[in-house]
Parts: sequence; C-alpha cells; structure tokens
Amino acid sequence: MTSPTSPDPVGFQHHDHAACVHAALDEADRQCAQEGLRLTAVRRKVLEILLQGHRAMGAYEVLDILREDGFGSQPPVAYRALDFLVAHGFAHKIERLNAFVACAHPGARHSPAFMICRLCQSVAEAQSSQEAGPLGDAARAAGFHVEQTVVEAEGVCPACALKEAK
Repeated sequence: MTSPTSPDPVGFQHHDHAACVHAALDEADRQCAQEGLRLTAVRRKVLEILLQGHRAMGAYEVLDILREDGFGSQPPVAYRALDFLVAHGFAHKIERLNAFVACAHPGARHSPAFMICRLCQSVAEAQSSQEAGPLGDAARAAGFHVEQTVVEAEGVCPACALKEAK
C-alpha cells in the first residue's frame, strides 16, 4: 500500500461523483485481484451503495437497498460484505453511529479521521496521524505502540450550515 494521495477531506466538497465512484470500484477490483481476494457481486454492490452518498449508513439501511436490488434479505448478507470491506480497507466503521462509510482513499495506508454532520449524516474523511500529537506523545512515554486509532468529530457540514443560516 502507498501513502495517501491527498490530505484534503473527502465528502463535503463538490467533485465529479461518478468519477469518484468509478475510481473507487476500479481500485477495489485492482486491489482484490492483486491480493487474491474475492470481490463478490454482493461485496461490490455494498461498496457501490456506500460510495453513492459519502454518508454513514447502517447495516440495515444497506440491507434494504440490497433487498430492493435482489441480493437477499438476511442480515448476514450485509454484515459479511461490510466486514470484508472494512477488513480490507475499502470501508470504515463509524463507531459513534454504528454505521459504515466507503473509504475515501482506497488502497492507501492511512489513519482516517471522520467529520460527521449531525444534520445530514454526511461524512468527510481526512488524514490523522496516530504517531503525532498528545496521544502519540503519551503512547511513546508509556512505551506503547499505537496500531489503530478512531477519530470521529461531530458537527455541521458546510451545506447544512448554509441552510441553517438562511
């Protein structure tokens, strides 16, 4: 895996969304082929669902869309696909919401930090560093090696702030 290609948060700014979804699916296909992983039709569809909105989605919301698209209606269908996507870096779990979001930097080794809009549930993913800052300092002082961090901030996204200001 390489380092992230962009330090900018992804999710709140305007971008070519179709190209974003297409690039992420292509990267998932490439990475799975390279690592010998099976990106089944259900796993690919779940990733596509997560990519559509740049927002946090619960497993049952994903399951409802899968059901509508003919992929089954049992919770394990969604949970297994989500577990695979998270385990291989294609998606992240938003602990605060018990929900999932597609990774904005697929194929890049990184420590994500999430900004979650409390009004529309959109999520922007930014870079964080598990080695820097007060947590990194405290870990080094204790002789502790940080392997994973979860940084989640809740607030109001620019679009919702504009709506509230009107």
